[in-house]
Amino acid sequence: MAKTVDELPLRALFGLDTEAGRPPTALSANARYLSSLDGFNIKRPSIPPRVFLDERDRALDPATATGLIPLDLSGELELDGPATTPLILARYARIRTGDSLTTAFTASTELAYVIRGSGTTTFGARGGEPIAWQDGDAFGLPGGSTVTHRAATDAVLWVVTNEPQLAFERCRPPAPGEGSIAAVHYPAAEIRRQLYAVYQDPRGQAMPGKSVNFGNAALEGSRTTTPSFTLAMNSLLPGESQRAHRHNAVAVTLVVAGTGCYSLIDGARVDWEPSAAMITPPTLLHSHHNDGDALALFLIVQDGGLYYHCRTMGFSFT
Repeated sequence: MAKTVDELPLRALFGLDTEAGRPPTALSANARYLSSLDGFNIKRPSIPPRVFLDERDRALDPATATGLIPLDLSGELELDGPATTPLILARYARIRTGDSLTTAFTASTELAYVIRGSGTTTFGARGGEPIAWQDGDAFGLPGGSTVTHRAATDAVLWVVTNEPQLAFERCRPPAPGEGSIAAVHYPAAEIRRQLYAVYQDPRGQAMPGKSVNFGNAALEGSRTTTPSFTLAMNSLLPGESQRAHRHNAVAVTLVVAGTGCYSLIDGARVDWEPSAAMITPPTLLHSHHNDGDALALFLIVQDGGLYYHCRTMGFSFT
């Protein structure tokens, strides 16, 4: 018959009666030991649903000076630096006609979408090959270099980086030429053409949503936009709804086009606002609806690349 814990000489069983104590060292003083209750009982603030209207209004206001407007929830999320979600930082970049905006983000990748305006973007120590952009274009850049946006006409860009991800690990951006993605330009007309092709695909009925996912030549195997992020232009026809679903990745969504559109997030209605960004928290059941009479377009960035890599995306319908 097995003995109970009370009957066992525990100190002897663990060898504590015979082991000679060793003097502490500077390194052993750094050690902390947590029980299985304390070690796994980690609580963090939840990512809230949010629509960033004030930031949108400032970005679109003609009186707003050239500069960056962060979508920052770091206070609510108890993070040390600016962040929209624990791994994502989104900003509006307001650039007045003839102005330039230069940035040097501590990020390994940078994604941008042109809400309005036209101009050029150069990057890298030698200026790189310039990207000439206009309304509806998207582009991606490797991190670790200085980026300069120049506006030919009054412009607003939506810029997304993984600065919080690098800050979490106290990592540095890649050295020039060693980025994980290739610089890439997705012209608006080609985005629309590719999205139209999705509707012509006979497999369409089995698709969870009609969208174009933005890939990169450097990531052919993973089929994601960056190693950690996915970026997609999603769509809904007039009168159409996307079936309720959930996933482990957070979604930060920019409303590109559509009227009479809304989402249901955990049973609460969230109306879409033109050019506004909104957060759909991870794991919450949500659906998207187009009650208007025009095509709805919404650009979604997710930390999905990370979950695909870990085999934990957890996508499911109700």
